[in-house]
Amino acid sequence: MNDTPSTASSIFRATPAGTLPIVKSGKPPKPPYARPIEVGLRSAHIVAMALVLGGIPKGGTFETLRAPIFATLATGLLLLLACMRWGCFNLSQGAGWALLLKLGFLGLGNVFEAARLPCYAVAAFIASIGSHMPSSWRHFSLGVRALPPQPGSRTPAA
Repeated sequence: MNDTPSTASSIFRATPAGTLPIVKSGKPPKPPYARPIEVGLRSAHIVAMALVLGGIPKGGTFETLRAPIFATLATGLLLLLACMRWGCFNLSQGAGWALLLKLGFLGLGNVFEAARLPCYAVAAFIASIGSHMPSSWRHFSLGVRALPPQPGSRTPAA
């Protein structure tokens, strides 16, 4: 018998008997330090956003909220880069569209100062939905209008 793995066996991970094989994603696995970094960045981003969102109704201006604004920008950018590097984040999928919609509302809040608080609140609401929506929505590809295959399904979702 040949010692080289067959093509079929090399694209599937080993699974316990009686379960379906899991197709390899093609990406290397996340390093062990990736999850703590992502959680730390997400937590810092939420705190920085809360300081900005809470400071606006108290009369906070750009000058008085400069540190939390820049902390929000920095942690948001680092979080996006981490998710793109280690995760399966894609701007053409549901989570990416939620991010773009959130950024749109943040931009509107900067353009229309009188509507800043409601725009920022809507942006935070969209961010929360984007972070907690089911995986099938997060990874729904709007460009091809398809869902990734669902666990346990015999055919790909349409």
